[in-house]
Amino acid sequence: MAARRAEKKAEPISAAEAALLVKSGDWIDYGVTHCQPDVFDKALAARAAELRDVKFRSCITVKPRAVLEADPKGESFYWFSWHFSGYDRKMHDQGIAHYMPINLGEIPDYYRRFLDPIDVAVLKTRPMDAEGFFNFGGTGLWHRAVVESARIVVVEVCESLPLSHGENCGVHASEVDFVLQGDGAPLAELPDIPLTDVDRAVGQLIADEIKDGACLQVGIGGMPNAVCAALLESGVKDLGLHSEMLTDGMVELVRAGVATGACKSLDTGKHVYSFALGSRSLYESIDGNPDFQCYQADYTNLPHNIMKNQRVAAINSTTRVDMTGQAASESSGFRHISGTGGQLQFVRGAYASPGGKSFICLPSVYERGDVRQSRIVLSLEPGDTVTTPRSDMMYVVTEYGIVNLKGKTVADRAKALISIAHPDFRDALEAQAREKRLIPKGY
Repeated sequence: MAARRAEKKAEPISAAEAALLVKSGDWIDYGVTHCQPDVFDKALAARAAELRDVKFRSCITVKPRAVLEADPKGESFYWFSWHFSGYDRKMHDQGIAHYMPINLGEIPDYYRRFLDPIDVAVLKTRPMDAEGFFNFGGTGLWHRAVVESARIVVVEVCESLPLSHGENCGVHASEVDFVLQGDGAPLAELPDIPLTDVDRAVGQLIADEIKDGACLQVGIGGMPNAVCAALLESGVKDLGLHSEMLTDGMVELVRAGVATGACKSLDTGKHVYSFALGSRSLYESIDGNPDFQCYQADYTNLPHNIMKNQRVAAINSTTRVDMTGQAASESSGFRHISGTGGQLQFVRGAYASPGGKSFICLPSVYERGDVRQSRIVLSLEPGDTVTTPRSDMMYVVTEYGIVNLKGKTVADRAKALISIAHPDFRDALEAQAREKRLIPKGY
């Protein structure tokens, strides 16, 4: 590593000059969320007509990408994502974006062991500090592994990124080839979607299961956020945070003094995360705050680390659960929606934690237009991706109740899941389960 670092000079470069570093057939890495470049992206898009077979690795794209907008037929650029955002999903529906199956916490290892070296990595960072480091600004994940794997490293500096504390949350100038001045645009924020009555009902059911000193992992979505809202009013104290994603709801728990980290065995007193995504208030809360620690995903998501904290409560969403307990959380048939993310690793890590609990939550019904369907189903649809296997499923929660599937027979699982389905669908579900012999005659 020392010899390689000596070759890097962190030279200033213009956007147009940086775009010329890319050649047809190259693998480009754009990083994750706020670390995806903007100025470079526009400059590279201007070269769409002269490039072919340029492949991008990306994840959770939080704003439109110029390279994709400039190549709507996908003739020059191929976009591969480790986890879809709404924009990635839209591009997938147009045949432009494509998914890479993963356990998110393993991705750093993929770069080190299984992927070809990156030709050009372009990551947005904070400007260089006095010690020569460019901070990743609240997005750790696998950016260190990207830097180590890349033939050419370009950083696009942006003053808007928050300063994050934690291990390996930046890149030193000695590892950087070129420095590009960014546009300083404000960071993208997640929309503040009001909680529904269903969200609140599910949130309360889960909050009732969380006791003093529990350590939380919270996924994205209304229901996990509703859990945080319910915990604010629950009287519970000294919660810990060890999560892949840091959300506004989790930060509210810290501000209210509900989450202190005092009972954590690992990183006691610290709020650990791998990427922060939410509102400007969230970004301001972590900016320069050493109580919030940003780590790589192979630290936050490793089940052997998760289980070191006691009473871990992993809270994640799904879209459909079959009557044996399989959760399809990332696709609807062959239409890809999101990704495995860290769900399975946190399900397993929480279960292995002393007193730990894993919660998979969903509304009982899918409703859109004239379509109204139960989300608890006899069997998954063709193309549905199983994110959490039935063998790993613990608590399943809808607005109608909460059931624990651990140790239950197939028949008992089916009965338990039918009990928390919407009442309008329970009779039909039981008839289907009996017809297919999931529930034996007379049982």
